[in-house]
Amino acid sequence: MRWTECISDAITFMEENLTEAITIEDIAASVQLSPYYFQKGFSLLCDFTVGDYLRNRRLAQAGVEVAATDSKIIDIAVKYGYDSPDSFTKAFVRFHGNTPTAVRKDGAGIRSFAPVSIKFTLEGGYQMDYKIVEKAAFKVVGLQQSFTYDEAQTAVPKLWGSFHQRAGQEICPMYGINMDLAMAGNTFEYLIADDYHETKAVPEGFLVKEIPAFTWAVFSCRGKMPEKMQQVNRQIYSEWLPNCKEYEIAAGYCIECYADPADYPAGVEDENYYSEIWIPVKGK
Repeated sequence: MRWTECISDAITFMEENLTEAITIEDIAASVQLSPYYFQKGFSLLCDFTVGDYLRNRRLAQAGVEVAATDSKIIDIAVKYGYDSPDSFTKAFVRFHGNTPTAVRKDGAGIRSFAPVSIKFTLEGGYQMDYKIVEKAAFKVVGLQQSFTYDEAQTAVPKLWGSFHQRAGQEICPMYGINMDLAMAGNTFEYLIADDYHETKAVPEGFLVKEIPAFTWAVFSCRGKMPEKMQQVNRQIYSEWLPNCKEYEIAAGYCIECYADPADYPAGVEDENYYSEIWIPVKGK
């Protein structure tokens, strides 16, 4: 199944179950994909997570019902997955900018959030520089934290800030390693790391992690960060993986590998800055 069909069918499933307690596993199963693969692909193609999409659609529909029906606000809250009036009101205000009471009694405005619309376009002929590499297990040392996919966009940059404050000169940020070992698509571990050397001390709060042996598809990124890596990441999940006849994802790892910014006149914003994305693969 192509990504356009997967996303379209998943949107239909979510729209038909907005008032149900569906999970990422339920949605991914509806289009016969692993939760990990579906969550990554959906986020890259739609520019928001599955959780964001469901939350916004539910609050948009809840706003319509508050404004246009006589249903009790607590009943609407429960219908769309909120277990208390306070939690519903807080979420409602964040989304609509007004309280449910202000909408109903004072005619305050509400905001819309339309379902994602899938349009067919002719694409192809894309170019991606990559190689298939057999790599033995290797150890890295770094700073690790657990995140939900919904919070990753803001939380991961904070971890990078913490790394730069704590790592000193001994640990270089050579890798950004995303690990969702269960491939469940709910939470993941993110590790900012360098190659591990037994002769070097491990800073307090840092850990040593072994990355298993895999066959890796290694994709080259040459250009300004983060735009170039984001572009290649989207191509991997929207073009390369769906159309690759030889390989599929082997495990819930994704490694970003960075060159030393000091080697480039403009650092990571240099037109020629080099980085890589590693995806573990196996034969179909």
